Amino acid sequence: MNNLKILYEDNHIIVVIKDAGILSQADSSNNIDMLTIIKKYLKEKYNKPGNVYLGLVHRLDRNVGGVMVFAKTSKAASRLSNQVRNKEFKKEYIAIVDGILNDKKGHLEDYLIKDGKENKSRVTNKENGKLSILNYEVLKEDKNKNISLLKIDLKTGRHHQIRVQLSNYGYPIHGDKKYNKNSTSDKLYLYAYKLSFYHPTTKEYLTFTNYPKENLWNIMK
Repeated sequence: MNNLKILYEDNHIIVVIKDAGILSQADSSNNIDMLTIIKKYLKEKYNKPGNVYLGLVHRLDRNVGGVMVFAKTSKAASRLSNQVRNKEFKKEYIAIVDGILNDKKGHLEDYLIKDGKENKSRVTNKENGKLSILNYEVLKEDKNKNISLLKIDLKTGRHHQIRVQLSNYGYPIHGDKKYNKNSTSDKLYLYAYKLSFYHPTTKEYLTFTNYPKENLWNIMK
């Protein structure tokens, strides 16, 4: 990832596109991550000495691409994080799932628990899990291929939430080898295409939209 794809930048925030395969932040693998990439960009562009501050407000799974916002100041990071906690931070995805859904629009509520050793999450009971909510709408379907294209409005941001919930209801994401036992594809058909939030200082409501370079549905056709 040599060229950083920037949708918006000012003194407080930077909105970028994360490609699938890139980590949101560094882990023990020492693979490239967005925080490091953007810090390097800021250091070089503005000739900043020492360490560059960059706040991680939210994450995308390594194999999920899409729109992300990072905070350039601690105040911006705090205010954006508050929006996440208060559910004012809106994240929308598109996904291709295996199966034809009976309900073309739906609201899913589950309690999820994370297994750190397996790096997976699963549905559990209210006492042990965290409430996880999403809404979905079927945009297209292909009964011959037994696949559906969904728009997903993520209300809470749990670990692997979309992947776990859809799989639990019998509609796993195509290419999701972790939660789709029948998957043969190496590509996860999930993309974070839309992000909306209030600017941390101007309070203007901002929306950023980006679709994957490859049309997910056409690839499947």
